[in-house]
Amino acid sequence: MKIEKNRVSNKIGTHFLNFIDKLILLTILFLVIIFIFYPMLSVISKSFIVNGEFTLDIYKSLLNKNIMLLKNSLFVAILTTLISTLLSIAVSIYISFTNSKYKKILTTILMLTMISPPFVSSLAYISLFGRRGFITHNILGFTANTYGWQGIVAMQSLGFTSLNALMLIGVINGIDKSLFNSSLDLGGNSSHTISKILIPLMRHGIIIVGLLTFVRSLADFSTPIIIGGSFNVLATQAYLNVVAYSNLPMAAAISILLFIPAIIAFILYRIFLKDSNIITGTNFREESDETMLRIEGFFPRLLQIISYLFLTMMILQYLSIFISAMTKQRFGTMYFTFDNIKESKNYISGSFLRSIIYSLITGVVGSIIGFLISYYLEIRKIKGMKIIDFISTMPYIIPGTFFGLGYILAFNKYPLELTGTGLIVILNCIFKQLPLPTKASSAVISQINPQVTEACKDLGAHDIYILKDVITPMSKSAFLISFVNNFTATMTTIGSIIFLVYPGKKLATLVMFDAIQSGKYRIGSVIACMLILITLVVNIIFSKFLLEEKNVY
Repeated sequence: MKIEKNRVSNKIGTHFLNFIDKLILLTILFLVIIFIFYPMLSVISKSFIVNGEFTLDIYKSLLNKNIMLLKNSLFVAILTTLISTLLSIAVSIYISFTNSKYKKILTTILMLTMISPPFVSSLAYISLFGRRGFITHNILGFTANTYGWQGIVAMQSLGFTSLNALMLIGVINGIDKSLFNSSLDLGGNSSHTISKILIPLMRHGIIIVGLLTFVRSLADFSTPIIIGGSFNVLATQAYLNVVAYSNLPMAAAISILLFIPAIIAFILYRIFLKDSNIITGTNFREESDETMLRIEGFFPRLLQIISYLFLTMMILQYLSIFISAMTKQRFGTMYFTFDNIKESKNYISGSFLRSIIYSLITGVVGSIIGFLISYYLEIRKIKGMKIIDFISTMPYIIPGTFFGLGYILAFNKYPLELTGTGLIVILNCIFKQLPLPTKASSAVISQINPQVTEACKDLGAHDIYILKDVITPMSKSAFLISFVNNFTATMTTIGSIIFLVYPGKKLATLVMFDAIQSGKYRIGSVIACMLILITLVVNIIFSKFLLEEKNVY
C-alpha cells in the first residue's frame, strides 16, 4: 500500500513539474511574441492601413517630400560606417598587440566610453567646437559655425568606434596566434603579417561591425537634432512626426523605410556571426598564446598614431564634459563653481531615482528571460526556439524609434492599455535589450558539457531540477554580465523610450536631452557626469563579483 501511495505521489509530482516546465516555456513564447513581434507588426500595419483601408498614399507622400532626407541619412550612414570601421580596426589591432600594461589602460578607456548616454559626444562637441567652444573660441580665437553633416559624421564615428573596437578585440583574441608567429618565422615583418594575415582573418568581424554601425547611424536621431543645424535626416523626421506633428502614420512609414536596410543588415549579421569569433559583453578572453608580433614598421606605427589620436579625442571629450559641469564664464574668463550642480537640482529631482529603479528591474528581469530563452534553445533544443531566438534578437538592430513607436501603437487600448505608465517603459527597455542577456547566456550555456545534463537525467532528475540545481549555478557569470549590460543600457537609453515617457515621469537621459536642446549645456554636463558616475560604480561592483565567480570555478 505504501509503495503504491509513493508511486501515485511521484506521478503527481512529475505531472506538476511538467506543468511548471510547460508554463515557463509558454510564458517565454508569449512575452517575446507580445512585446517584440506584436509592436513591430503594429508599426508595419499603421503605415499601410489608414481608417481601416489599405493604402500606399503615405509612402507616395513620404518619397515625394522626404527623398532628400533619405539621401542625407544614407550619406551620413555610409560615411560614418567607413570612418568608424577604419578607426575600430586600427584601435583594436594596436590594443591587441601592445604592451600588456598599456593594453589594460587602453581597454579600460574604451570600456568607460561605453557607459555614457549615446549623445554625450554631441555635448562635448558643442563644448569644444561650438560657437563659444573651448578650442575654437578660447584657444584658436574664432567663432565658426560647426553645425551640419560634418559634426554628425564626426560624433557618430567617434561614438560608435569604442563598441566596434571592443568587438574586434574579441575577434582577434579568438584567432590562433601561431599563425602570426609562423609568418614572422618565415621572414614576414609586422606590416606584412597585419595586412596579409590578421586583417583577412578579421573580415567577418569587420563586416559585422560595419553593418551594426550603418544601422545605428540610420537610427540615430539625437545627434542630428543637437548638432545637425539645418541638416536633417529621416530618423529626426520620424521623431518630429510623433512629438511635434502627432502624425503617427507618417512616423510609422518613415520607421519602415529605416527598418528595411536594418532588416537586410540584420540577416547579413546573422549569416556572418555564425562564422565569426565575436565575443559580446564585458568578458573578453585573455590572450593565452605568446605572440611575437610587435608594433614596428610604417603600417603598425600608423595604427598606433590613429589609435592615440582617437583615444586623445575621447579623453578630451569626457574632460570637457566634467570641466563644463564645474565651471562658468564671466567676462570671457572661466572660473570654478558649484552653481551648475545647484541649478541642476530643479531638473533632476526624481528622475535619477526613477532611472535607477527602472534599470535595476530591467537588469534582473531581462537577465532571467534571456537566460531561459538560451536554456530552452541550447540545452533543451525545443523545436521552434530558433524562431523565438531570431525574433528576440531583432530589437538589437532595428531603430530605437521604430521599437518605441511600436509600443505606442500596440499598447494604447484595452486589454493592454499601458501608455502613460512606468510599466510600458520598463517592458520596452527589457525587450529592447533582450538580445544582450540572450547572447551572453548562450555563450556560457553552450560551453556546459552535455554529459552533465545526461548524467542527471540518467539518475532520474527532472528538467526543472536540472535547470535549478545544475544549469543556473553554472551560469552565474552570464547573469552578472547580462545584469550589468542591461543596467548600463537602461541608464543611458533614449531612442526607444522617448515617445513613452510622460513629462512628470522622465528619466535622467531625457532630462539631459531636453536641457541640451534648450541650450543649457552646463546643466546637461552635470547630468551626464552623474549618469557616467552611477553606471561606472555599478560596472565596477559587478565586475568584482564576476572576477570572484571566475576564481570560484
